[in-house]
Amino acid sequence: MMNIETIADQLAHIGYIVLEQPLLPAQSTQLYSRCQDDERQRFQPARIGRNAELRQLDVIRGDMICWLNDRDGIDHDYLVWMEELRSGLNSALYLGLFDYECHYAIYRAGAGYARHSDVLSGRRNRVLSTVFYLNNDWQLDDGGELVLFAPEGDGIIDTVTPTFGKMVIFLSESFPHAVLSACKPRRSIAGWFRVRNVA
Repeated sequence: MMNIETIADQLAHIGYIVLEQPLLPAQSTQLYSRCQDDERQRFQPARIGRNAELRQLDVIRGDMICWLNDRDGIDHDYLVWMEELRSGLNSALYLGLFDYECHYAIYRAGAGYARHSDVLSGRRNRVLSTVFYLNNDWQLDDGGELVLFAPEGDGIIDTVTPTFGKMVIFLSESFPHAVLSACKPRRSIAGWFRVRNVA
């Protein structure tokens, strides 16, 4: 289960943490059941940029996404859990986190997401990024790893295998990252803790 003190300490000292099983397996299984592209129009191709520059570029980003819905019981429970994390990290680190947004993501076999930053151009509202993995029976040679890069240059800080129930939390501004392609579909929940919009 989640230990706020440990998460806060890791974020303060190295900027990221990998949690092996922060949720009960039954909860992770429920989230997996929601991360299925089994209804027309529920998942949509992800796009990059913002406002007038928003566009779909599969060569850069190849996932299909569906934003969590607080009116769904499974989604609601996850969002309540993340609200507890937000409150706890604010108390421990005084981050001023104001809210949280997240979506399910499904990468088809062969799709990935090129190196990028989660901080939107011209804004500093995303402070912490989270990824919660929903991949049953994932093997090392299946691919799909999250690669965290050093803030400057091409140095690799960590490579995270997207196994079921694992979560990564990292400082959005500090770690450019990429999603490597996998040999089978890859599922996760990507999210961001935000501060109030500032230029």
